[in-house]
Amino acid sequence: MFKGVLVSLFASSLFGYMYYFSTLLRPLSGTDIFGYRMIFTLPFVMLAVVIFKQKNALIAHFQRVKRNPLFALSYIFCGALMGFQMWLFLWAPNNGSSLSVSFGYLLLPIVMVAVGRLVFKERISTFKFIAVLVAAVGVISNIVIKGGLSWEAIVICVGYTSYFAIRKALKTTDLAAFCLEILSTMPISIYFAQQTDFTIVEQANPNIWILLPLLGLISGSALIAYVIASNLLPMNLLGLLGYVETVMMVIVSFLIGEELDAQSYPLFISLIIAMILVVIDGLYKQKMTGSS
Repeated sequence: MFKGVLVSLFASSLFGYMYYFSTLLRPLSGTDIFGYRMIFTLPFVMLAVVIFKQKNALIAHFQRVKRNPLFALSYIFCGALMGFQMWLFLWAPNNGSSLSVSFGYLLLPIVMVAVGRLVFKERISTFKFIAVLVAAVGVISNIVIKGGLSWEAIVICVGYTSYFAIRKALKTTDLAAFCLEILSTMPISIYFAQQTDFTIVEQANPNIWILLPLLGLISGSALIAYVIASNLLPMNLLGLLGYVETVMMVIVSFLIGEELDAQSYPLFISLIIAMILVVIDGLYKQKMTGSS
């Protein structure tokens, strides 16, 4: 258990650091960074498929597509959803939207809890129900005060919730399916990468060819560490530890100079309270499981 916690914290730390790392890749644009991240991450994903013995699962996915070729569209669509989220994650810190994206990641687990209850009829604990209500109060206050949530936060909540819901409904939640999703993004990733004018980029950032492979190494190592942690820890505890990444994103947002405007205080405070309630609920369930 302790080893799993350490590995999970390592993965979350790498993902959180990647939020800051993208600022070191200037003057590359968000699309440039996205393209190279996906290209350099693919080998690590394929390595993870081998390490975690997902070869049979990968073959099963190919056989499923062979039986029903239209099913390939699900991997392409999920790849597009996931790819856009990864682009936004790398674009935000360089475009003054890191706090908006951080808010989206704070709100995402609450939205997923609500969708799980409404769409998949999953049972919801009292603490999580209260967390959803508190988050809803924050969202409503933000709509009243500022006229709505930022588009970045909406895209994260709608995009990722749709992504996970589709994968769950189609039973494509394994690492092998994720590998196919990454593979489906390669044409657009290679296209974005080819648009980069490295003559200009290298003049502004001489270390760019060192930093880009490092981006792939960080991204790939974080992914493999997360998969290892998922095999060592209960899902409930794994989900709770994932909040470490979100907290790091908020910290990075402040470190790179973004400020929280007074109008966003109600939403920020509501999301923090909701997060704490979800953590308390998870720790309580973990304790009950351990004592049973």
